[in-house]
Amino acid sequence: MTISKGPQAFPRKEYLRRLHALKSEMARRQIDVLVVNNMSNITYLTGYTARSGYVPQGLVVSTNEEEPTFILRRQDAPAAIHQTFMERNKVIGYPEHLIGNPEKDGFDTVIDVLHELGLASRGLGLELGYLSAQTAEKFKARLPKAKIVDCTKIVAWIRIIKSDLEISVMREAAAIADAGIMRAKEVIRPGIREADAMAEIAATLARGANGKPGTSLASMYLCSSPRTGTPHIPWSEDVFRDGSQINLELGGVRHGYVAAIMRTFSIGTPSDRLRRLHNAEVAGLEVALNTVRPGATCSDVANAFYRTIEKQGFEKDSRCGYAIGIDWGEPSASLKDGDLTELKPNMTFHLMLGNWIDEDFGYVISETFRVTDSGVEVLTKAPRKLFEL
Repeated sequence: MTISKGPQAFPRKEYLRRLHALKSEMARRQIDVLVVNNMSNITYLTGYTARSGYVPQGLVVSTNEEEPTFILRRQDAPAAIHQTFMERNKVIGYPEHLIGNPEKDGFDTVIDVLHELGLASRGLGLELGYLSAQTAEKFKARLPKAKIVDCTKIVAWIRIIKSDLEISVMREAAAIADAGIMRAKEVIRPGIREADAMAEIAATLARGANGKPGTSLASMYLCSSPRTGTPHIPWSEDVFRDGSQINLELGGVRHGYVAAIMRTFSIGTPSDRLRRLHNAEVAGLEVALNTVRPGATCSDVANAFYRTIEKQGFEKDSRCGYAIGIDWGEPSASLKDGDLTELKPNMTFHLMLGNWIDEDFGYVISETFRVTDSGVEVLTKAPRKLFEL
């Protein structure tokens, strides 16, 4: 039997729209073919979300072909046939002997396909920032007539403006993220193991919200006392205690798209210092959101937050957020001082206001938002409160 096509996250015309935008940018840069190997970019262009990017693979986008060609490990080819909008003959599985082979690997097959398609001497775009130096040299050595152009972020800057269909999926992901936060409010209690609480939260993120299940689990960070000065460590083997503070960051996932949220919890009465910081951060968050509108810059949003909390005696030494979409962060715009990226409708950002002040003290709050035609739509909707448990 042959594997059948699965339900597609988006209609075919949506993927062709994305590819058309990419091909227009390729033409502007005088590139005839682009090899995409970044997993998030492959998801964006095809709908493929299986986790096979730990071995070589490449999506070959040609300006002369409507559909791209996806070259990946043979055992993963059925997933690509099942998940993507492309015809079966556009999925090529390379043999297993190229795995763990010190002489040749899957990128050799990608290069072979470029030769077979008559693209070996054209303008060639590579995502050099996602390739090893050894692999980049392989492309140069085996394609000596190609004019190689670094296109590491070409897809990321196209991804930054979502379609209305993408926004609908981001709203679904945001509802799942909210459900995760509200489940955390229910299960974080003195004497409960952090791991057991996270199991319940993860189950909620998988079950989803409003009839829409989560389709994967994004990174989750639970930093409890005395580790609240850390942003990126997972839960521990410890139990929650009276007086503990818990900083939680999680995301809901739908078809690869992530909406992120952060909230702070206190078992018992929070300290005066924590309460004052929470109040300052919420005030800064609201001012920042009120600054969002088409024509404003990322820098404008960040500085609105910085100025507000400074008036209340606090400062934040890290950026205030970043573009978000597939697989959490997008490597394009940042909400920070000096980033003059102009906000445009249907850009989406994680307004990430985590503030790690001392080695043993920090606080988190965040929202995922969309730029609208006239202002802002906050996608995550959990209460902006310091949860006292």
